[in-house]
Amino acid sequence: MRALLSLTLLPLLVLVHAGVHALHVFDQPGLFSTRSQCKPIPPALHLCHEIEYAEMRLPNLLGHEAMSEVLQQAASWVPLVQKRCHPDTRKFLCSLFAPVCLPDVDEPIRPCRSLCEAVRHGCAPVMAAFGFPWPEMLRCSRFPPDDDLCIPAGDNGERATAANETVPKVCDACKEKIEDDSEMVDSLCKNDFALKIKVKEITYMNGDTKIIPETKSKTIYKLNGVTERDLRKTALLLKDGLQCSCEEMNDINSAYLVMGQKQDGNLVITSLKRWQKGQREFKRISRSIRKMQC
Repeated sequence: MRALLSLTLLPLLVLVHAGVHALHVFDQPGLFSTRSQCKPIPPALHLCHEIEYAEMRLPNLLGHEAMSEVLQQAASWVPLVQKRCHPDTRKFLCSLFAPVCLPDVDEPIRPCRSLCEAVRHGCAPVMAAFGFPWPEMLRCSRFPPDDDLCIPAGDNGERATAANETVPKVCDACKEKIEDDSEMVDSLCKNDFALKIKVKEITYMNGDTKIIPETKSKTIYKLNGVTERDLRKTALLLKDGLQCSCEEMNDINSAYLVMGQKQDGNLVITSLKRWQKGQREFKRISRSIRKMQC
């Protein structure tokens, strides 16, 4: 199993394996009538917060019984929504993670088969490009046809509105910066650490992205107030990573130059660049690192 996935896609493998339980949930509609509860959609549920409704059912359609489990699993899908592979992606995912809770309806309202098929048509190729098939847990034949009570795909007007939604901003650390040698040295000097890394694992917590480097592939260029023990124990933090995009992290096999600062015990990334061996910019960065005098 691959340990690393792009920041701009999602840790699908967790959801695929979790789907073994979810498959049974789809087939047990009576399960919800006896123990289902309505819960407010919390702000921490970034995937579905401020969607068209305010309350969701627990357990949800993926078998998650605790809100903490919903938050953890749903965070992994935010980057797929940011890819904008289909305007109804968020609607489809939220109908599973946070099913709408209506007081007069005992059973959760599932997504229509046409909604699943539309999102699969738009997003499955994006997922396949990163080596992940459309999960069995989301097999569209499991969902009801459109003549049943279900959540349909948006019409043309809804699609146009969704397609024009604000594109997620680029994370500050991932913005392209053109710097000369002196500016690069100045940037290095302002930060507490500078590392060349490969990424072992990416997780999400409280809206931030946690990046865990592979220990053996790490090259240390600078540590100031940061120890190697800190690096082993503490993940690198991309602040508000679920609210912004980082196209720099599209290549899951690349090495990256990351710089940052120690803030309240956290190692916060302020600059992230894909390391492309032989590229002129990185020759200049290497030269700047060698002659760095702060």
